[in-house]
Amino acid sequence: MALRSFGCSMFRWRGVYHKPLVQVGLAGVRLYSSCPVRISGLDHLVLTVKSVPDSLAFYSKVLGMEIITFKGNRKALGFGQQKFNLHQAGQEFEPKALRPTPGSADLCLITDTPLQRVAEHLQACGVTVEEGPVERSGAVGPIMSLYFRDPDDNLIEVSSYNCPSVGRTK
Repeated sequence: MALRSFGCSMFRWRGVYHKPLVQVGLAGVRLYSSCPVRISGLDHLVLTVKSVPDSLAFYSKVLGMEIITFKGNRKALGFGQQKFNLHQAGQEFEPKALRPTPGSADLCLITDTPLQRVAEHLQACGVTVEEGPVERSGAVGPIMSLYFRDPDDNLIEVSSYNCPSVGRTK
């Protein structure tokens, strides 16, 4: 195992990669390296925002996320088994991204709520849908998506794997 790990590191260091393994599935062809590390999921993602209170209000009201307070008064937004940690621009916690910037994210969130209902709720909240519903390729298959912006102008895509293709726009 140590030799395999060393080999993986050495070949990557020299700019040479192991031949990837190929798997064909619903989402198309996926390439996997022979590196022994396998990532199984996403725990949290950090969003740098202009205003933590504005982001908390938007994501809780518009997308139903749970407001979480942790480690003193730090804030996060919980959904499913993941969360977005919020960093106030200019007051980020260490370690941080090299260039933490509000409005630089492009996120796709999966919902079980029918997209028509999502669109109606967005409209009721005063959120403009920029595009959709449109068919896209998700991580595990085709999805139907709506696109809109949060208060920092991050692009938010809300998608469903369970949405029929009828009535979509391209």
